Amino acid sequence: QMTLVESGGGLVQAGGSLRLSCAASGRTFRSTSMGWFRQTPGKEREFVAATRWTAYLTYLTDYRDSVKGRFTISRDNPKNTMYLQMNSLKPEDTAIYYCAAGGVTRLVDDYPYWGQGTQVTVSS
Repeated sequence: QMTLVESGGGLVQAGGSLRLSCAASGRTFRSTSMGWFRQTPGKEREFVAATRWTAYLTYLTDYRDSVKGRFTISRDNPKNTMYLQMNSLKPEDTAIYYCAAGGVTRLVDDYPYWGQGTQVTVSS
């Protein structure tokens, strides 16, 4: 079992930055692959970024094309926390952002653990 709590959302102007945090508890964080997803009303939840534990004891990062070069996913294992640094934000980044754990793909159904979500609103 794993509990995830997101924070750091808010309202920002286009071109601005936000950093989301995801605090995890209840499972070995270091070897757990994790990701960020987002969802807007009327649309399906979509993959944003992931940090995946590998057999080589390292992490691979993965990003959806529309956020590459603007968003950075990272993790602080001693703090059991994952981050999403979002720069050069655009109005189309507006969504509820969710932290997820335990999955190794971009598919929503692959992740058994989810946070409650944090709202990010980017004004034009």
